[in-house]
Amino acid sequence: MARGPHVGDRAPNFELEGTDGLFRLSDHRGRRVVLLFYPGDNTPVCTRQFCSYRDDAEKLEALDAVVVGISSQSVESHEGFRAKYLLNLPLLADDGGRVAKVYGAHAPVIGTRRAVVIVDEDGVVRHRHDHALGLDYQDVDDLREALDAINPVPA
Repeated sequence: MARGPHVGDRAPNFELEGTDGLFRLSDHRGRRVVLLFYPGDNTPVCTRQFCSYRDDAEKLEALDAVVVGISSQSVESHEGFRAKYLLNLPLLADDGGRVAKVYGAHAPVIGTRRAVVIVDEDGVVRHRHDHALGLDYQDVDDLREALDAINPVPA
């Protein structure tokens, strides 16, 4: 079981530099936020993960949520990763894994682990999925399903 905030807990606020500038979680109150913790830029699974979001850009936009990637590489590394693969999500630089540790998405030696945390409009964690081995990821359809379970779409 992951340490850090669990479903129903208030999401710890944080501030990180990223490819689109400074990101503060608290600045996004009133919107759902999907935090995609991932091990590293230019690694095979992470590349497939973020390219899948790029390839499903219309579905990603339809999520009606702020979606960001978070790993411990520098902003410069993230900018290179985004440019190389024409990625469409902001990537946040979590130097030293500080935010990943607070969110229970960090392991000694390994570093940032793959995890998805969804924060609702009020700043409460409503979904979390921790990947045991980090060899798979939640694609846009998985994210849509998780978001719909939080706030079902009216019939």
